[in-house]
This record gives sequence, C-alpha cells and structure tokens, in this order.
Amino acid sequence: MRRRELLCSVIAAGSFAVVGRAQAARERMVVYKDPNCGCCHAWAEAMAKAGFSVKAEDVADIDAVKDRYKVPGDLRGCHTALVAGYYLEGHVPLEALTRLLTEKPDLAGLSVPGMPAGSLGMGDDPDASYDVIAIGKDGTSRVYQAVRPKG
Repeated sequence: MRRRELLCSVIAAGSFAVVGRAQAARERMVVYKDPNCGCCHAWAEAMAKAGFSVKAEDVADIDAVKDRYKVPGDLRGCHTALVAGYYLEGHVPLEALTRLLTEKPDLAGLSVPGMPAGSLGMGDDPDASYDVIAIGKDGTSRVYQAVRPKG
C-alpha cells in the first residue's frame, strides 16, 4: 500500500508542475525595472524559463510605477511585475506565483520587500528565509507564504 501512495504522490506532484507550466504559458507578464539592475533581469529570465511571456520594460522612475499600482511603501521591492490582474513586487518566488494564479484570491498582489538573499534572482542560498506578503486591494497585508531553509 505504501508503494501505491508514493506513486500517487509522485504523479500528483508531477501533474501540478505540468499544470503550472501550462498556466504560465497562457500568461503575459510585464516587468518594470531599473535598466541597470541585474537581479531584476535574473528574476524576469526565471519567469520566462517557467513559461511566462515576459516583456521587460526599463523605466527611469520605478517609484512612479509603484505609486500607480498603490504598492505600500514598506512593501516595495526592486521591480514591479504585472500578470493576470495582479502585481508582483520584488523577488516573488515562482511557487507563490503559481499558487496565486491557481487560487485567484481577491488581492492586489504579492510582495517580497527589499532584496532578500537567496530569493529568486538573488542567488542560490539554501538558508534563505523570508516572507511573501499578500496585499489586499484595500492596502492591508498578511503573510501569504513563508520561505524557510530546506533542511
């Protein structure tokens, strides 16, 4: 029986990855970033590799973009992306984005404030520890996903 449970778990996990990739292939994403920011470029590349149709737009005044989408000042990151009616602020991991697009909650967007080491686009750090914040349309926020060391 354990073998059957394991096999079903593996199939389910694989199906989620395929569904996530297929969903990404249908989504267009615009990434507003500073033209000189390498980590923003790395994040956008990771999204493109995940199957999103990514258009990167270099902007001279990134704060104007954040103001336009009403990103709270304390939750701002280094770039702002738009996808499926949501904004993604900073180095939001692919897992959180996949969850967002699957669940479709009534939110304005997700944020990873600042530039945490080990977040997507900020290097590969197995000890990465940060929170992905959900931002409501009314500006309220809560932890959406906790990213913690794997080990």
